[in-house]
Amino acid sequence: MIKKILIGLLAILVIIQFIRPTKNNSNDTTYDVTTRYEVPEEVASILKVACNDCHSNNTVYPWYSNLQPVGWILNNHVVDGKRHLNFSEFTKLRVAIQNHKFEEVVETVEEKEMPLESYTSFGLHPEANLSDDQRQVLIKWAQTQMDTLKAHYPADSLVLRRR
Repeated sequence: MIKKILIGLLAILVIIQFIRPTKNNSNDTTYDVTTRYEVPEEVASILKVACNDCHSNNTVYPWYSNLQPVGWILNNHVVDGKRHLNFSEFTKLRVAIQNHKFEEVVETVEEKEMPLESYTSFGLHPEANLSDDQRQVLIKWAQTQMDTLKAHYPADSLVLRRR
């Protein structure tokens, strides 16, 4: 009886390997944050290693993403991350929302809520373990972008209104 159960589980494990999520890879930079905002090389480097896998349309997948159900779990993390903030589609958003997203970058980086601990635990993505200096670089960049928006848009256009 146990042998049949194990064979059944193995068969299921093999079959699910053929059910793969769509990869999150796009070269479309039409609405990328870099098309409207200055992103210094240091900031771009930090975003690349600590943010873009979940917050852009260009995920660099680790080898284990090819194993199901791990691939499904990673895909759910990416979809959820992009739902909150997607740097690849950033300029599609209303200016008030862009301003709010910069506020959220400041808040989540200051509070060390990002990058997620699950992204960096078990020695995964050690380059995404941001130093305090790297955190300050990101915070200062986001605050600078907010200041730029304040200088170019009326204050009431930067207020996030609930619909």
